[in-house]
Amino acid sequence: MHSGPTPERLTKRSLVAVSHAIERAALATAEDGPLVVIALFQRMPYFTRERAVYERIAASGAMSVVGVVGPTPPELPAGSYGVVLDESEELAREWSVIALTPRFGATLVAYDRGEVAPAVTLEAGRLFDGRWGFRRDEALHEVLRLRGQLADRLPPAAHATLDEVVARVRDLPSTPGESRAEAAIRMMADRAERAARRAAPRPEPADGLLDEPALGRWTGAVTASGTLPVALVGIRVGEPAGAPERFGRRSAARENQAVLGAITGVLRPVDRAVRLAEDEFLLNLPALTEPEALEVAGRVHAALAGLAQSYPFVSYRVHAAVTVTTRRPLPVAEVRHAVEWAAREGVPMATLAPETAAAPVGAG
Repeated sequence: MHSGPTPERLTKRSLVAVSHAIERAALATAEDGPLVVIALFQRMPYFTRERAVYERIAASGAMSVVGVVGPTPPELPAGSYGVVLDESEELAREWSVIALTPRFGATLVAYDRGEVAPAVTLEAGRLFDGRWGFRRDEALHEVLRLRGQLADRLPPAAHATLDEVVARVRDLPSTPGESRAEAAIRMMADRAERAARRAAPRPEPADGLLDEPALGRWTGAVTASGTLPVALVGIRVGEPAGAPERFGRRSAARENQAVLGAITGVLRPVDRAVRLAEDEFLLNLPALTEPEALEVAGRVHAALAGLAQSYPFVSYRVHAAVTVTTRRPLPVAEVRHAVEWAAREGVPMATLAPETAAAPVGAG
């Protein structure tokens, strides 16, 4: 983290609000140009959602630089510049929006933690370490930092415009009262965030399980591969052939409830469980490693095996498949195929090759 205000732990939802405020400020009519806007979006789908805004910023006469991870730079109007970020470099983790003129500056700099907090959607709960503010000299600091880090990816015309703005900023003192204005903005942002948390619907099905459409809504409409890892644990629960009949519907209902309790009992507040079929389930565990996901799958196995103490006439056959992915949409079909393979081969737990979701491998 760079010098400046102490970083805060921020969710994506709060960062979206701040970034939109900075973009709105960049679009405001003002006689304090020239204006430079630098934005790093991590992945192309996040920029695509905001493309129209940056086309308007370019049309206003501002110079903008937009960076994303990918094989090709984003297409932008004349006077704006797209740059490619490498997956392995530190800038790939960064979500930044900086606006700078000789009289105005606004800054958002945040670093992806690869973690998530409980939220209505997976994307909204993504966690960042970040800082933001509306002080010109801090914006100047960030423009200089990014100019240096992107130097070899910008053409001479971009360097000339950046140098012009930097020279004008250095010739003028910062505007008095910036700290007062920023304090008011922060108070309003805090109140808006608290109101959003109170108003956000948190529908939960009665049995604690989502269906596949609900999983799609939780994953989010605007999401991108390559950021937040999610561990997927596919589980199939079945009784062995020839098991004695249960003693009535009431007993069967109690057994089914016990099965659901064993499956959902391992979940954290950020996790979601999905019913894919009558006997098939999918656990979605954000930000877990494969060893951690295997440990969760093992706890499900143990919990279901333990039900035999309460229901001695029913011995459950459990098969599972585990993978960790940053792909979106989530590779649900591949996990289900691996569970099918595990059941067919008699393997209690299988793992999928990371990211590729290729042929399953027996894990026990």
